[in-house]
This record gives sequence, structure tokens and C-alpha cells, in this order.
Amino acid sequence: MSGPLLVVDGDSFAHRAYHALPKTIKRAEGRPGGALVGFANMLLRLWESESPRSVVVAWDTLEVPTYRHEEFPPYQSGREFDADLLEQLALLPGLVTAIGFAAAKGAGYEADDFLAAVAAEGERRGGTVLVATSDRDAYQLASEQTTILQPARGGGELVRIGPAEVQERYGVEPAQVPDFIALRGDPSDRLPGARGVGPKRAAAVLREHGSLEAALAA
Repeated sequence: MSGPLLVVDGDSFAHRAYHALPKTIKRAEGRPGGALVGFANMLLRLWESESPRSVVVAWDTLEVPTYRHEEFPPYQSGREFDADLLEQLALLPGLVTAIGFAAAKGAGYEADDFLAAVAAEGERRGGTVLVATSDRDAYQLASEQTTILQPARGGGELVRIGPAEVQERYGVEPAQVPDFIALRGDPSDRLPGARGVGPKRAAAVLREHGSLEAALAA
């Protein structure tokens, strides 16, 4: 088995491309094209730099609520996207398949769900996996076989995140990241967290008890 399996958070990188490139980039009839151009360039750079054996690009389904919204209605509430970006997001999965890569998208699911599923299957088959995303929720996927490729702040460089880097940043193991987020909260997703618990306290609780379930039972 040669080369890693590369799975990309399509929405994450499309948003970055849209906001990074000038809005003067246009397609036919003056329609917006910056997100398309920027995303295609990013994807091809990843292909050239990482030499993956295959590529899967995962997408959110914005027009249908996910099971997370059904469980917790405030989840990700208040998010608004430019019409020009939405138009290009609708086209990008087709661009990905035209290039020859796989696009993963399904009603009721987020890109995150596909990132996790593809990484798990890649590991099950004994290979290595690269997960390209700016979403720190993906830290929970880091392992000896799976590395997170996270864009660095203020530039196009990608930082490699493994178990040691997760421990350095959050003070917990990758498997503890979901409980860490539940305790600390996540303002970007409108998740409130436990009252009075910040990142240091959340990490301390998990180091002491191992899991949120064990902490609640103590």
C-alpha cells in the first residue's frame, strides 16, 4: 500500500479560498469564481506535495439539518454565508469528481462525519491517513496512522498534528477531545460547555477521571 489516503474538508478549504482571493476573479457572464480557483489550486498542491494513493473530499449539506441540529437546535445557529460563496459551494463537488477524486456528501451529515468514517476505514485497512481541515474537532482523529493537516494562521502552510501535538495544545489524548469540547464548549458551533469550566479545567478533569462519563459518576 503506497502513499497515504488523503481526506479533505471541502467546506473548510472552500471558505478559506473564498475569503483569501479577490472577488474580481470571475467566471463566464461575470459570475464569481474565486472559491473555485482557490480550492482547485489548494487541492492540486496537496496532491503534488503528499502523493496520496487516493483522495476523498467531504462536504456539508447546508440545505438539510443534520442529526446534530435535531439533537441540539442551537447548534451552529446564526451562521450566514454570502450568496456568491453558496453558488460556488454547489459546484465544487462536481469539480472534485471531474478532476478524478471522490466527493462524499449526504443529507443529514457534515463533512466531519465523512472525515471520521474515511479515516477509520483507512486505518482498518492498515494504511496511513491525512486529514486536511482547519476544524480542531478533527484532533480526535489523530493517531499513529492518522495525521491532521491544519492550515497555519496567516498563511498557506499546513501544520501536521499528531497525538503529541494534540496533547501539547489541549492537554488531553485525541480520544478525549470530544469530552474536552463538551466541557469547555465551542463558541463557533454554539456549544455552551459546562458553566465555569475553561480549557485548563476541562483538561484537568479528564486527566483525573479519564472521561466525562467517569467524572459525572465520581
